[in-house]
Amino acid sequence: MQEQSLLAHWLGDNWLSQNMPDALWAQVLLGLLVLAFLVVVAGWVTSRVLATITRRTLTAVGRDDWSVALSRRRVFRNVSYAVPLLVIMANIGLLPIDDQYIGILARIFLSAGIVFLFMAGNGALSAWQDVYNASTRAQTRSIKGYLELGKIVVWAVCLILIISILVNRSPLLMLSGLGALSAVLLLVFKDTLLSLVASTQMTSNDMLRIGDWIEMPQAGADGFVIDIALHTVKVQNWDKTVTTVPTYKLFSESYRNWRYMFESGGRRIKRTLRIDASSVRFLREEEITALSRFALLKDYLDGKQQELETSNRALGELAGLESNRRRLTNLGTFRAYALAYLRTQRELHQDMLMIVRMMEPDSQGIPVEVYCFANNTAWVEYERIQGNIFDHLLAILPELSLRLYQAPSGADFGRAWEGSRAEAAGWQGHDAGR
Repeated sequence: MQEQSLLAHWLGDNWLSQNMPDALWAQVLLGLLVLAFLVVVAGWVTSRVLATITRRTLTAVGRDDWSVALSRRRVFRNVSYAVPLLVIMANIGLLPIDDQYIGILARIFLSAGIVFLFMAGNGALSAWQDVYNASTRAQTRSIKGYLELGKIVVWAVCLILIISILVNRSPLLMLSGLGALSAVLLLVFKDTLLSLVASTQMTSNDMLRIGDWIEMPQAGADGFVIDIALHTVKVQNWDKTVTTVPTYKLFSESYRNWRYMFESGGRRIKRTLRIDASSVRFLREEEITALSRFALLKDYLDGKQQELETSNRALGELAGLESNRRRLTNLGTFRAYALAYLRTQRELHQDMLMIVRMMEPDSQGIPVEVYCFANNTAWVEYERIQGNIFDHLLAILPELSLRLYQAPSGADFGRAWEGSRAEAAGWQGHDAGR
């Protein structure tokens, strides 16, 4: 038989080939034993010898991280599975069965071997991601999106090869048929293509990095970027929840990135004090003299007094009327004090914009805005610096006869009611005494 002569030729000229059994089941069993021996040898050589040589070579050239990553991603194990399957495919003719069945079995084992080889390639891409994540460059730029695209291409090629092998047709015929399905493929992979373009643009323009603090209210994201993939970007919010945003939305929609604030080294303080309008008035001479004792106001008051005296002297006789003369106000003096106080703070950036301005009055008082930059961008330290500044400014208001505006509460109305009742009772007692 042809099958018997093929097996005998493979075994060589020895006692076993000369005494091969005539029974078909015995020949099949012998062929299976030979294939099993080949599988064991191929698996041992691949998993023990080649894998060990590869690991030691990587360690010797200083790439031990690659050796660990490839082992973690099961690259060596998948290769050790693929090689025996390919060995079976190459020697399946040792079984004394019809050529029709041999061809089917060969295609099945070849497909399985190719699947494991592509799984090893996919694992190598994942190992690349692991090695890159351990580097310093991964803190600013992510390649996860590109590697995910590579995995999609790998599995697409694998699928085309498997189908072409199983149907026994050339892969080029299948690729030519994909042209007619291009519209469908564009529709199916629309998000993938959009995400690829967005990821490329964001990387080339340095728009987003891992670790950036972003705000995107329309997506409910406010926190640090913890992962940038091909299709999604994960943002860990301040409440420790995670928001997943499609990658293409970060390119097509607006969001706020606080990275440049951290890089500048200054974090803006912008807060408003609302002054009760009824407490704003001109300062009297004795009050100006008393305020001159404040180190932060002495230079301002001396210079301002000289300026006002010069201006009022130019009025001549009209200066006799107080309404014609220029005078200092407690609100203007407070603004000068606040600015002088800010300039003495070492925890504020003195070379960045610093201003204390009065804004348009409204029904809730006169807004006085403090605008400056703290030199520490960490949240806790920033809040401490800001709190210290406004604690002092709020406490100094009574020294300038100013009050902070505060909407009346129920307790205020209660005290007013109790006061009016007590006053009414006093008048009734007075009338009764008369």
